Amino acid sequence: MTVSFKRVTYDVVVLGTGATGLVAALAAADSGATVGLFEKGDLIGGTTALSSGVVWIPANKYAAEAGVVDSREEALAYLDALSHGMILPELAEAFVDGGSELITWLESSTPLKLRLVPGFPDYHPEHAGGKPLGGRSLEPELFSFDQIEGWGERMIGTTRPMNVTETPIGGGTGILAAEVDAERRSHAIEGLGRALVGSLLKGCLDHGVEPVTGARATRPLVDGEKVIGVELQTAEGRVEVYAKAVILATGGFEYDDELVRDFLRGPMRKPAGVPTNTGDGLRMAMRLGARLGNMREAWWVPVAQLPGGRPDGGNNVLLVLRERTLPRSIMINRKGRRFTNEAANYNALGGAFHTFDPASFDYVNQPCWLVFDQGFVDAYGGFGVPAGGLAPEWVTRGEDLADLAGRIGVPAPALEATVTRWNKLVAAGHDDDFNRGDSAYDGWCGDRARYPGVMATLGPLDQGPYYAVELVTSTLGTKGGPRTDVDGAVLDVDGQTIPGLFAAGNVMAAPTGMVYGGAGGTLGPALVFGYRAGRAAAGSDR
Repeated sequence: MTVSFKRVTYDVVVLGTGATGLVAALAAADSGATVGLFEKGDLIGGTTALSSGVVWIPANKYAAEAGVVDSREEALAYLDALSHGMILPELAEAFVDGGSELITWLESSTPLKLRLVPGFPDYHPEHAGGKPLGGRSLEPELFSFDQIEGWGERMIGTTRPMNVTETPIGGGTGILAAEVDAERRSHAIEGLGRALVGSLLKGCLDHGVEPVTGARATRPLVDGEKVIGVELQTAEGRVEVYAKAVILATGGFEYDDELVRDFLRGPMRKPAGVPTNTGDGLRMAMRLGARLGNMREAWWVPVAQLPGGRPDGGNNVLLVLRERTLPRSIMINRKGRRFTNEAANYNALGGAFHTFDPASFDYVNQPCWLVFDQGFVDAYGGFGVPAGGLAPEWVTRGEDLADLAGRIGVPAPALEATVTRWNKLVAAGHDDDFNRGDSAYDGWCGDRARYPGVMATLGPLDQGPYYAVELVTSTLGTKGGPRTDVDGAVLDVDGQTIPGLFAAGNVMAAPTGMVYGGAGGTLGPALVFGYRAGRAAAGSDR
């Protein structure tokens, strides 16, 4: 279903309806611009609607109110400590400095309300400026879709009526009391990513901005060097839409095999986001001579393939966060050996999956399996089943380690030796091989009854039968694209702005380089730069 065009000329055109596009459209409209908001797919929300909706904003007021000490200097020191030369200082400063302004604006001009996820550590809290006790990860308040009747059915994802703090990744159980669940569902109340999208959509609708779905941007319209609009492909045919400025918020290119092959640093399969992320905005920017940056990087994450399909046509995968962090589980490569700290943050694990051996000329840690025992299933369940339940039928099972090794094609003596070594380390109370559990982050998604402490993630594998699930190196989205200035204006190959063209979110060269600062590290910069781009585009007369 599409919304009919009300006009073909606007002050600002925004492409994409994830959090970035919605914030950009809302900021432009709030600044007095007429705004056209267009979505390639038939449903709105993008990958944001599938996410937890957490945003990472350093030195925010909610942390200060909770007594967390943070500062601009600490945040910049943290990003710099992880940069490896890939973060442009001016963008880091614009992000950190823009967080407080964004929050103030959200509270005063939109229905979106954020709140602290207490205790959620940064992903690299031991580095300078890191926060082991949290303070930078915020989540959206619950939102009732009764406020935007009819739009819930037109949004990506499924109903999840809970806060992050009620899920395992936020310190909860993931199970609501029956009466609470029923009460929230009766009022169409949701949390997480869809709550974030719903709140921002309500703000757009209140400002007279209504998304047009089923409208794919195919090429920019230009007058000399200036972008003056965009050509859209719709069910009714091609339409030319004119504007003083166009904002690209089209997401990444992870679903385009050729772009993935040409740009990403290593193997990536089964991306977890929406299948409309095929690099449309990137191609438009390249046609105009945009300077590109950060193209090799993505928001890496290990996933497991689930049976069946997904309603939106995307890959039906599970982000394997909790299962590899809980005690009584390890990851092994094709040689049956551990190769990294399994409980490290998912983005950093991309480096371990991309380890390349020059002798065999191969990626030595792929394929990879998560191996766990019956004690894991009894204590934690996992992969969609509760503690004490039966492991899912699609999970590979072996009566003993040798049997399991044969079923997954790894050397049995190596797997047995790996497990023996692991159990000795667990008994001694420290992972001498990869320091699993040393970081304050490592145990956060583990056994919360033992957190903080290494035993929140360390536990023996000593109760058969044994199980294995193949893990695939995937991504939440790519993070390379056109370089921009601090207000999202796209730069050409000579470093000059391309008049009338802006970008924010995963379509732009990520302002945090290869860094994933903490939970919400994708959406925090996306919101800040979406806001900055929207305001700048509204005032653009270039």
